[in-house]
Amino acid sequence: MTIEDITLAAFTLCNSLRIVAYVPQMIRAARDRSGAEAISFTTWTLFLLSHASAAAYALVNKHDRTMAMIFIFNAAGCGAILAIAACSRSRYRRLRPERMS
Repeated sequence: MTIEDITLAAFTLCNSLRIVAYVPQMIRAARDRSGAEAISFTTWTLFLLSHASAAAYALVNKHDRTMAMIFIFNAAGCGAILAIAACSRSRYRRLRPERMS
């Protein structure tokens, strides 16, 4: 096994596991009763853009569909977290009792 094979295996394993790691964040954001306030939209948007640009790089520069798909799935996970958090915040604002003047 070459160093290239080892680094590719490490990349594939770590990034595949990361896809699964998004699920608990999605669940917590969906269940949060305070509008998913712990979710940083800026951070998760930057993660999404980073994964999307890496997917484009993998396709255009490396012609590597497998690598691109891994980054696309990671971008989708980030997008799902953002969408769930946005729904949670919207629900929180709608259901929050009006403040008394």
